[in-house]
Formats: sequence, C-alpha cells, structure tokens
Amino acid sequence: MKTICMALLTVVALCAGCAQLSAGSGAGAGAGAGAGRVDASKAPAVLPPGGAGVLIWTPEQQEWGYKNMEQMNPSRVIKGGTWVRALPTAAVQSDPKFTADGNAYDTASYMRGVRASGVLVLKNGKIILERYGLGRLPRDRWTSFSVAKSITSTLIGAAIKDGKINGLDDPVITYIPELSGSAYEGVTVRQLITMTSGVKWSENYTDPNSDVAKEGLTLIEPGVNPVVSYMRRLPREAAPGSKFVYKTGETDLAGILLSNAVGEPLSEYLSDKIWKPYGMEQDGIWSEDLAGHERGGCCMSMTLRDYARFALFTMDQGATGAGHVLPEGWMQDATREHVSEPPYGYFWWLTPGGYEAHGIFGQSLSVFPGEQLVIVINSAWPVAWDRNIAKVMRAYVDAIRMAARDQPR
Repeated sequence: MKTICMALLTVVALCAGCAQLSAGSGAGAGAGAGAGRVDASKAPAVLPPGGAGVLIWTPEQQEWGYKNMEQMNPSRVIKGGTWVRALPTAAVQSDPKFTADGNAYDTASYMRGVRASGVLVLKNGKIILERYGLGRLPRDRWTSFSVAKSITSTLIGAAIKDGKINGLDDPVITYIPELSGSAYEGVTVRQLITMTSGVKWSENYTDPNSDVAKEGLTLIEPGVNPVVSYMRRLPREAAPGSKFVYKTGETDLAGILLSNAVGEPLSEYLSDKIWKPYGMEQDGIWSEDLAGHERGGCCMSMTLRDYARFALFTMDQGATGAGHVLPEGWMQDATREHVSEPPYGYFWWLTPGGYEAHGIFGQSLSVFPGEQLVIVINSAWPVAWDRNIAKVMRAYVDAIRMAARDQPR
C-alpha cells in the first residue's frame, strides 16, 4: 500500500483548475444536461473552497462536495445512452466479518469507522453486497480522484484498437509535437503510461516550488496547453524506461496525447467507447484543466454501480454489445508488471491476483479476474492518506475475497 502514497499526493495540481464555489453557482463550464445543479437547501453552511482547499474540507463539506464536484470545477459530461446494463442481485448476500488492529468489524461498522459512502461487490456479475452511507443515495455520483488514471490508460488501448495510436512504442512527440526538443523527445507512449520517462520531477507538496505544486497552474504560452508548456521545460535525469517516478504531470500528458490522437474531447470518446455501449446507468462527470481539457489523471465522478460496470468492462476484456473496444490481450498487458517497485502496469496498481485503481480519501476499485470479483469502495476519509485506515481497508478487501469464495453461482 505504500505505493498509493505517491498517488494520493496528486490532488493539488489535479484540482488546480477548481474555482471558488459561491452560493447559487451552476455547473462549471462545459457541463451540460445531466451535470446537475446546486441544491442550496442541502449545501453545507460553509461552502467548500476550490483548488487545493479540497485537502482540508470538513466532513460536512466532503459529504456534499464529493457528490457535487462539477459545481466547483469546470467539467464535461460523459453522456450515457438509452440502454442500461443490468446488475442483478444475487440470491445470497454477503456481509464479511473481520478483525483489524484488534477491532472487530462488519460492513456497517467498517463504513462508520472509515466514513465510507458506498461499498459494492460483484461476484460473477451479480451484486452480493451494496451499501450506502454519509447520506448518499444510489443515484448520487462520487468523485474518484486518481481512479481516473486507469480509465485514461484504458482509453489509450481503445485508441490503438481504432488505429488512432499506432502502438505503445510510438514516440510521445508524434501526438504532442510541442514536446519536440524537450526531455520527452525519445520517450515512448509505453514509458509515459508506466511513468518511466526518465524526466526529472518533484512531487514534494511541502515545497511550493516543486513541480507538482506548479504544473498546470499558469497559462505560460498562448495557444499551448499549460501542462504541455510546463512539462516541456523539465530536464532529463535518467534514460527513458530506466526509472519509475510517480509524476502527476505525465498522467495529464497522457490525456492530452489521447485527445490529440482521437481528435475529440476525452469525455466524448469515453462516452462513445464505453459509457453508451457498455450500458452505464447515468451520465458521468470529468473535470477540466485551465485550458478546458479533461484531466487525464483526476476527478471523474460516477455512481457506485457505474464504477462497478467499468470494472466489469475491464474484466470482459473490453467486449461490449457493439463489439470489442480494446485490442486482444490489452487488459492482460495493462495489468502485468511493467515496473517491479512498486508493482505497476499502465496506470494500474498491481496486487496479488488482481489489479486496482486508487484515489485519495479512500477511493478504491479492485478487480480479481480469476475470482470473477469486483470490489468498489468510495469514502470520505478524514485525511487524504492514513496508513492505519489503509490497513483496515485492505483487511476488509481480503475479508470480502474470502467470503466470496463460498458464494453460490
């Protein structure tokens, strides 16, 4: 779990485009039908601050804000279709019990203890556990923070299938020519999505002059995305492919590379490739950067069941009613060990028997293909990262896996 720490530190830059929320404000720029409106009657007495203020939201602000992120940040809608993929409820439900740090838990006490807003478990495509907390309803979206990274890398697979990206060994500058002559010259798409570019980067949030504190915050050059402007000024510290360093900026570059390749906004491509053909139940939301471009590494919101549907999509190898969205063998390649320390794939964290996407404040999506098991947890932890809370969450995931082994088909 120590690898998650690096991912958990990304939110400041990823929310850099957030605007201060004011009473009565509507959906952000780019958000249309389905994005929702501020319900002033249910908003907290002290409205959440935007930007890096998300790190210090009160519990009340979290409970409202995580369901209404599009009200604080310019966002685009990921439009759904008319068909919704059913998630049948299994005849036998599960409620695993476990012990962590000397304390006994079931699902209810776990959710109270870590401030979880939702837990959903699928076994063989059927719901064996679904619970909500913190006033959340099944129709409510919840932000994922860095879970979006794994969706971005999956869309890169779709772009390869569509012939929009020739392959992972293509140079990054083929799709972002503004990076020519920079340290990214000679870096491949594969090295970008495994964070092994060799480009020097500082992810230190105690230093206001670190890269992660400055990337994407200023429109440096007219007509050039601010992320690209910043990233092309960075020096090289290692040969491409030789060193893993967690870089917030590179997940955003991956999103820019993808949209340049497919020639449309990421939200539209995601809608066309997954949301509509796989039968998501509700529109999703994807936050934008200062230039109006969806963040490749952050801030996508959807319902608990749609998180589970996306996990099923990956377990189905990208198969939809309209055909296969991903190249043959893509998910096996994306979730194998391309980096050994930490175990990392294409923007996926690797765990024994499966793969996971994680976001700060307790967002987690775990997929165990051999067990036909999906576990989704959304939360509002009191801090972005806490080792003890993470240990309890890992114990809960392990208990779910153990209990699901005895689940009838």
